Amino acid sequence: MSIARVTEISATSPDSFEAAVRDGVARANSTLRNVTSAWVKEQRVAVSDGKIDYYQVNLMVTFVLDD
Repeated sequence: MSIARVTEISATSPDSFEAAVRDGVARANSTLRNVTSAWVKEQRVAVSDGKIDYYQVNLMVTFVLDD
């Protein structure tokens, strides 16, 4: 039997939502053990002078707790 935990993280990228997701998952994986999945809860863009400054995603990251 295994127990998993879900935590929410926020990640940004000046390039795209995909890059923000990739960076967020990579960062979560470097801090948490046994990351098994992630899903995008929210996404938004920051706009300045009519142009996108950065893309932001809020991710729900699942990881399995050690026995």
